[in-house]
Amino acid sequence: MKIAIQGEMGSNSHMAAVAMLSDLRGLEIVACTVSAEVMAKVVAGSVDGAVLPIENSLHGSVAEHYDLLLEMPVRIERESLLRIRHNVIAAPGVKLGEVRKVMSHPVALSQCRKFLASHPELEVVPFYDTAGSVKHVMAAGLRDAAGLAPELAASWYGAEVLLPGVEDHADNFTRFHLIRRDGVVDGEFGPTGEPNKMSVAFAIDHRPGTLVAALERLAAAGVNLTKIESRPVPGSPWEYVFYVDARFDSRERAEAALAALREHCRMVKVLGRYRAA
Repeated sequence: MKIAIQGEMGSNSHMAAVAMLSDLRGLEIVACTVSAEVMAKVVAGSVDGAVLPIENSLHGSVAEHYDLLLEMPVRIERESLLRIRHNVIAAPGVKLGEVRKVMSHPVALSQCRKFLASHPELEVVPFYDTAGSVKHVMAAGLRDAAGLAPELAASWYGAEVLLPGVEDHADNFTRFHLIRRDGVVDGEFGPTGEPNKMSVAFAIDHRPGTLVAALERLAAAGVNLTKIESRPVPGSPWEYVFYVDARFDSRERAEAALAALREHCRMVKVLGRYRAA
């Protein structure tokens, strides 16, 4: 099984993919530079699926991934939660006192502000990827630099963890989706449990009260709205596509909610039905 991720090997997405699909033998991770490349590989069938982050408990939603889910012929098949831990990682033998520069993705850096503030002597350098910062430290043979990255990056690139868990908040989680191409056979990844959650995108007429009416229809159908997100419609200023996550206790309630939305909305796309993490 080939699973695409955005980012380098050793990243949080790599960790999430391994954790989500630990029951599979012969799992191969395909690292991609950008998320659009990940989705293109899924649609083309060159990979069996992808694992992408959709939301972080501190940083919020990954807007680009909502757009791609709407645009591409794909579906959400699973979700999982990963506890995010940022570690100071350097080349073997390097001491913390020798480090003069810390590199990582801007989101990771923003989640470690207390640590960085307590070490004003460290130059903070934004980098394209958490695990990529460790890869760069090792490839360039840097002895005065460290990366902020998952522990997996240290073992993957032969580096060492100098300080574990330097994130500001212990309750730092990212929600990941397993993405499949529409039309592929279910069950290739093993049992997932009866779906009790769905993600839906919908668009409504740009008139007063239409959003409230759509949400009232979901409530009347008996599903529990757990998240709502809006994204602008390209080429239509001040119009939006709304993304919702809803929990349901039966297939009938889910179908009733979708039927109610379709009667009211000019566009409805089911992004996936799956078992809540």
